Amino acid sequence: MCGGNKVRALEFLLGGLGEGDTVVTTGGAGSTHVLATAIHAARLGIRTMASRWTHDMNPVADKVAAQIRVAIPGSRVTWNPLFALAEAGFYSARKKTRYIPIGGTSPLGVLGHVNAALELADQISRGEMPRPASIVLPVGSGGTAAGILLGLAISGLGSIEVVGARVGPRMFANRARVLAIARATRRLMARRAGERIPLPDPSALRVVHDVYGGAYGRALAESTVPAKLLHDAMGLTLDDTYSAKAWTAVLNEQRGNKRPVLFWLTFDATCLTS
Repeated sequence: MCGGNKVRALEFLLGGLGEGDTVVTTGGAGSTHVLATAIHAARLGIRTMASRWTHDMNPVADKVAAQIRVAIPGSRVTWNPLFALAEAGFYSARKKTRYIPIGGTSPLGVLGHVNAALELADQISRGEMPRPASIVLPVGSGGTAAGILLGLAISGLGSIEVVGARVGPRMFANRARVLAIARATRRLMARRAGERIPLPDPSALRVVHDVYGGAYGRALAESTVPAKLLHDAMGLTLDDTYSAKAWTAVLNEQRGNKRPVLFWLTFDATCLTS
């Protein structure tokens, strides 16, 4: 069942909903977030509505789009992201309807990624894996990176560097946005818990821009061989929108560097063909 890192956020974002409720979300034509939302909402008897926009496509994005058409019949695809956002906002005003933002990136959704970092810290403390010097992952809407950054600070592992491989336009996918999301999530946790929550060290976050590819969803030619090598070695199928670019960033980080680097796989596209 497809989901990847989006399931982490949906655990919180779908909370309290059930039969007869509706969620409205938005994303690109080949959005794994939209697909994951539709799949897991349906398991709870929740209807999903989605407004999407066109972008550069790749083979995995085409497969995701095809599955979205099955999961959400009538889901609209427009050429303009602003129109898609406005349409989603209009539909979310209906009764028994909840809006889920792009990528599930809100302070509530980011709590799922904080949990992921805490699980990683537990695995390190039990000796199940070495402590990495850095964690490399794709940065689109920024929720996963923000949650990991905050979770590492909470667990006392805040010196581990989080390296975000930018996969979207710099205006929306950038270091300042990730830090702002982390701070907003920290405030939410402090309010709910009534306790002081550690503040992530901004210097522990670095965003790299050399694997973007020029447009959201556009395949990066340099990722083809590395992605095939990983598939042959481990059976993982990387998608050209996110994970193949992040994996390429991992290899770039490792050139001349012997420090342990953790590749945070946000989506294994094998589920689209199994």
